[in-house]
Amino acid sequence: QVQLIESGGGLVQAGGSLRLSCAASGFPFDRYAMGWFRQAPGKERELVGSLSWSSGRTVFGDFVEGRFTIARDNAKNTVHLQMNSLKPEDTAVYYCAAARTLGVARSVESYEYWGQGTQVTVSS
Repeated sequence: QVQLIESGGGLVQAGGSLRLSCAASGFPFDRYAMGWFRQAPGKERELVGSLSWSSGRTVFGDFVEGRFTIARDNAKNTVHLQMNSLKPEDTAVYYCAAARTLGVARSVESYEYWGQGTQVTVSS
């Protein structure tokens, strides 16, 4: 019933940009915070960013350093992660997730729905 489907991953050179998209269905999208997480080989899943239900609040992982933005369209049940100035350290599988809160949510445990992930590879 619930689906979160990521797209937009791929291979990019350091300094380049990618825009990830997530299409959601099967739950009340506009009453959930949306998050992006990433997981690199041998590492724990970590927060990339979270966006509140109305787009009024955001939080990002420290590594983002102003390079990424998140936007959502509640009419279309979609959320996007714009990534600029990518670094090789950004290489990971990126996951879209939904948390049942109107505010931002930082922890993996806060999220009840997850997408399958999309690979982002940044070459040097």
